[in-house]
Amino acid sequence: MNVLSLFDGMSCGRIALDKAKIEVDNYYASELDKYAIKVSQANYPDTVQLGDVTKWREWDIDWGSIDLLIGGSPCQGFSFAGKQLAFDDPRSKLFFIYVEILNHIEAFNPNIKFLLENVKMLKDHLEVISDYLDVEPVFINSALVSAQNRQRYYWTNWYFKLPEDKSIALKDIVQGSGVKVDRKKSNAIIASIGRTTPREYFYKRQGQVVFVDRDKSYCVDANYYKGANWTQYLTKSRRQLVVEFINNDYLVRKLTPIECERLQTVPDDYTNHVSNTQRYKMLGNGFTVDVIAHIFKDLIKT
Repeated sequence: MNVLSLFDGMSCGRIALDKAKIEVDNYYASELDKYAIKVSQANYPDTVQLGDVTKWREWDIDWGSIDLLIGGSPCQGFSFAGKQLAFDDPRSKLFFIYVEILNHIEAFNPNIKFLLENVKMLKDHLEVISDYLDVEPVFINSALVSAQNRQRYYWTNWYFKLPEDKSIALKDIVQGSGVKVDRKKSNAIIASIGRTTPREYFYKRQGQVVFVDRDKSYCVDANYYKGANWTQYLTKSRRQLVVEFINNDYLVRKLTPIECERLQTVPDDYTNHVSNTQRYKMLGNGFTVDVIAHIFKDLIKT
């Protein structure tokens, strides 16, 4: 199979194809982030990097040979966490580049298969995307296949069933008490509302070494590297924390890059070729791999 991946990031699509046991002849990737490209090439050195998606007409590829087009066009304009500029956001406008490329390939190969992923958004924006692609999306929460709540829409031109719930909890993916905790940062988080409150808050769980206070993590986003403050944690943090009880003291840490890889169902240390800051960013921008792999498995049946 020949695959063209737009907004490829660190090639989560390629991992999903491997998990779905789909043989890849050529994998073409369009990506600008040098750190994501470094990770992709370290894991899949045969990936053909094409560069800027807006310059697609300059790409030297056999358009008629492409069997599958995939991508998650930038979502910042649609996300409820942002300003919701929708198609007025230059990043979200890149969806129309996806459509241009899809239409171009269809002129050579009417049987092209495609997959587009994007965030939960307003109904009006959803309908625009659906009208252009001429298919209705399927809504999937990554919590079905991972320890993370991550609500996304998926547009494809083949039928697939929803994945079954694997019942994976956040406590199942934490690395354990061997993770080095920065005591200074931990104290700063706790001190943000006073040392007494967290001790009282965790009193009932003091017999546990490592624990989290919810079954599923919040959605890992590209800003997770910034960490979280204690007030966010006690309310509705988008940056999940892990608490450890060591030497009769409470230590607080954010999720490690490996734990974030597990939330995104990416192999452990897949991203370890760049700094932790860049690892967090690309994981937050990536696919939940097992969702994509599940969709691809039904593509094989089709």
